[in-house]
Amino acid sequence: MFNKALGLIFLVSMLVLSGCESENNTGNTEAEAGDTNPAALASGETSVDISIALKPAQMDWVGQKIFQNECAGQFQCLVHWNDGEAFPSLGIGHFIWYPEGVNERFVESFPALVEYMKQRQVNIPGWLRELEPFDAPWPDKSSFEAVDDSVRVAELREFLAGTQGIQAEFIFRRAKSSLVEIVESLPEDRKAQVRADLKALSRTPGGTYALMDYVNFKGEGLSPSERYDGVGWGLRQVLLAMEPDPNVVTLARFREAAAQVLTTRANNADNPIEKTRWLKGWLKRLETYKQPDDVVSSAEKTGIN
Repeated sequence: MFNKALGLIFLVSMLVLSGCESENNTGNTEAEAGDTNPAALASGETSVDISIALKPAQMDWVGQKIFQNECAGQFQCLVHWNDGEAFPSLGIGHFIWYPEGVNERFVESFPALVEYMKQRQVNIPGWLRELEPFDAPWPDKSSFEAVDDSVRVAELREFLAGTQGIQAEFIFRRAKSSLVEIVESLPEDRKAQVRADLKALSRTPGGTYALMDYVNFKGEGLSPSERYDGVGWGLRQVLLAMEPDPNVVTLARFREAAAQVLTTRANNADNPIEKTRWLKGWLKRLETYKQPDDVVSSAEKTGIN
């Protein structure tokens, strides 16, 4: 089913990018998304002078990497509730969905995904489409586990397994939208370097994958609520932490900066689980931010970043 669904991911390659706690030990993820605007995602009304067009096989690879990071490629993990979290995570991007009364610092992403699917006229299960208010129907993890083998949860997993391509398209468009906002939010004296880094990253499938995955994984870094001790951990913070170095390829500098940002987050967190358990998985995830084995960018061939 996964290979069939990945055919839909080919649609993503026609777009232009402007700019589970899984069993493979990639670690916890909140699938933090930033303040996603579903209408903007549907219309694609964003622009920035950074672009890329990936071949279908390359976009196939990106989609599989994200699914592997979040779910270890496992069907059961498409609807999951991580230890230490107050919300379930759904889909290949582990989009978070708050139960009624839960309002944590992380911005919800599953409702935005469903809204995007409605605009794309995807056939959504009736109970999910009609849910009002649109809150996760399980108040806590124990309540979810009590119905984990129910017909409704099984239907939800089947639905998410069959719409992996649309989910990848949603992640792609979110990353595209976030680059515009991030660049606009930067101090004037940092914009040129960040634009240069984004252009270098977006020229290759490995760099595009890193941008897409990190935004889906830890957000844009623009939401004021996504801070510990006033310090954020999203893509904006990673880009600002990248040290210019003409002797190191941009993707390697991105990995190093992301490791620094995530380590700072874990050290600042009130919950010790972030440092004792999750950080190791986060750092392991960053190790996947590399080019596919059969892809070497022209920048790397010439030593230009």
